[in-house]
This record gives sequence, structure tokens and C-alpha cells, in this order.
Amino acid sequence: MLGEILQTFSDLIVIEKPVRKELEITRYLLKYRDRPVLFENVDGWKVAGNIWSTRERIAGFLNTSREKLIHLIAEAMENPSPYRTVEDAPFRKNSTKDFSLLELPIPKYYPGDGGPYFTSAMVIAKDDNGFVNMSFHRMMVRDEKTVAIRLVPRHLYAMWKEKADRGEELDIRIVVGNPVHLLLAGATSVAYGVSELEIASKLSELAFGRPIDVLELGGIPVPVESEFVFEARITPELVDEGPFVDITGTYDKVRKQPLVVFEKMYHVDEPVFHALLSGGYEHYMLMGLPKEPQIYASVKRVVPKVHGVRLTEGGAMWLHAIVSITKQHDGDGKNAILAAFAGHPSLKHVVVVDEDIDIYDDREVEWAIATRFQADKDLVVIPNARGSSLDPSAEKSLTAKWGIDATKPLKGGEKFERARL
Repeated sequence: MLGEILQTFSDLIVIEKPVRKELEITRYLLKYRDRPVLFENVDGWKVAGNIWSTRERIAGFLNTSREKLIHLIAEAMENPSPYRTVEDAPFRKNSTKDFSLLELPIPKYYPGDGGPYFTSAMVIAKDDNGFVNMSFHRMMVRDEKTVAIRLVPRHLYAMWKEKADRGEELDIRIVVGNPVHLLLAGATSVAYGVSELEIASKLSELAFGRPIDVLELGGIPVPVESEFVFEARITPELVDEGPFVDITGTYDKVRKQPLVVFEKMYHVDEPVFHALLSGGYEHYMLMGLPKEPQIYASVKRVVPKVHGVRLTEGGAMWLHAIVSITKQHDGDGKNAILAAFAGHPSLKHVVVVDEDIDIYDDREVEWAIATRFQADKDLVVIPNARGSSLDPSAEKSLTAKWGIDATKPLKGGEKFERARL
């Protein structure tokens, strides 16, 4: 379980004194941005944050390397595999309908937030044809049993809308406190009909040699490794949701969003509540890492030798990317730029470099720009393109995208080589 996973991290920070769930948790998570933090006492509950805040920690848990992580995720997205249904789960040990969301350790992260927020929660739902969807959704606590859920027009939204148009409610399960292969799967963007639970199962097979186990809870499969599970329903009613700090660290606006009613809570013995800091490194990793394989696949269709893709922390792992290629033709760098934008439409800025540049070292990337780039020849600007709604500088989601070709020319490249011993 999550508590056992945390104890395997040598850089774990343990806060033993009582910590308030309103704003004080955030101070610690900001202080130790790239280290996992375990709070022993938040209103009597255990809480952890920054658990998956570095590539290295995620790769190590999944028994791979930082460089191979992109291929592990890509393999799982392209070849999902069935999960295994079991008869019981640790979270079944404690269940009740007599609970209050206001008494749980759900943080209010920033002063301007509309209220306490579930941020690491994933919602699992099944449509009338038996398709199971699992996805991340922030949820603002309103009172003891209700939240406002942010639904962007994707799969869960479509499932809810179909029910809401008929005046019906959508039965869901909400899970909190899952290992990273489940979290990465829940953050993927795949075609409707491809279950994120099966992507998680493939990740588990690749990393640990076994599928994930699920328990059917009222007909909906729930991962047995969940710390908290809630039975709930999304109603047709719309209520205010927000403001809330999103991945760029800026406040998102208030919207009318569906009302969710919580009915029953389950949890393991001594559960750990996962507090995912919005706009923190863990948020970057879980949201950005599943996009890197999509960029990689798109670039590889136009440039055969692609060595790596990295969404950068400076760009909130959403707006800026670095792509490493081996050029075979002049112009490959510019084609790679255009393909990267196609692979991740929210991307705003991309730098393409040669294979001798370490894409995980910002200083090496900047060196490539300094020595191999000329703005009048190597800069690609695409005005008035559809970009990310999360970019506060965009106007009605229209933005100027720009790419830097920081690759050496195929001829006369000797003068661009670094001196080495």
C-alpha cells in the first residue's frame, strides 16, 4: 500500500507534528518540491504529497530508467491488457455511510481556491455498453456529502452528458491513493473504448510481471491498491466550481459544473490520503509524462531516428518540449517541430536538438541554442494557432507557437562539435 511504498524512498520527509489542511500542507510541499512528504497528523489522518515528483523516482518504482520510461508508457498505451478480478480488497476492511467530507484531510491549497479540493482523485465509470473509463478530475468540496466536479468535454463528460440529457445520474467510484502505474494510466488520452484500467494493467505487467487486480464494487471495477474508495453519483445539476490553481500555477476561472453526491466511503487500515499539489512537480509529472509518447510517435513518423522527448518543468510539463533527433536530411529539424505540435496540440514551444545533447540538462539545451541556432533561418513561428486553455497569455485559446531548430547542418558540422577529452 501507499504507506509501504513511501518507506522505500530514501529521501522521504516525515512531518510528525500536527499540520493544518488549509494552506499549511502547501507550505511544506513547496519547500520540498521534489521530495516526497509524509504528514503524520492532519486532523488525525496521514497525508502524503510530492510522492511522484521526479522522473527518476517514477522510473525506479517501475523498474526502468529515466530514458526508457517514455517507451514503457507508450507500450502500455498501444497494447493494453486485461486486468484480473478478485473477490476482496484491503479497502473493504473499513466502510461507512456515516462520514463527512469536511472531516477528511482534503486540503485547501491556495488562498484564492474556491474550497478544499480533491486533486489526486480518479473517477471510474462504466457506460451502458460496458466500457470502463478511469480519469483524473479535480473536485471542490461544498459540504459534508457533495462536491463540484470539473468535467472537460472528454470521455467521462460524454458518459455523464448522455445520462444528464435523460434526467438520470451517473454512478461512479472515486479512488484516492494509488501507485503511479495507475495514476499514469488515468492521465492518458486514448480513444473512447480503450480502458485506462487496461493500460494500468499493461504497465503493471511490464514493470512487475503481473496484471492489476480489481474488485467489482456495485458492478464497477476498482483497483484493490486504492487507499480510499467512495461510492458516488454525478447528478445533472450544475453548480459553481472554482477558482482553482491549475498546472501553470495561475488561477482558473469559476464555471458551472456537475454536482456529485457521495454516498459511502471505504478505506484501508491506517490509510494515506494523497495530496497532489496543483502546479507542483508531481502534478507536472502525472499530467505531462503520458503526453511525451504521443509527441515521440508523431515526430517519428517524419524523422526515423528520434532519441527522446521531454516536456520541461519550466514549461509546466505541458507547454514546452525538447526533442532529440538524428537528421538524415536538411529540414528534418523543422519537420520535427511541426510534428511535435501535431502530437500535443497544447504545446507552445519546442526545441529540436541533435543526439549529442542531453535533453534532461537545461544548460546543454541552451548551449545548443546558443551555438547551433540562427533566428533568421532556424526559427519557426505559427501565429493564431489553437493552443492550450491553460495558457493565461492565450486569447480564446489562440496562441503563437514557435519552434527552434538547434541542430547542426549536415554539411560543415565539424565546427559545431564540442571539444572533448
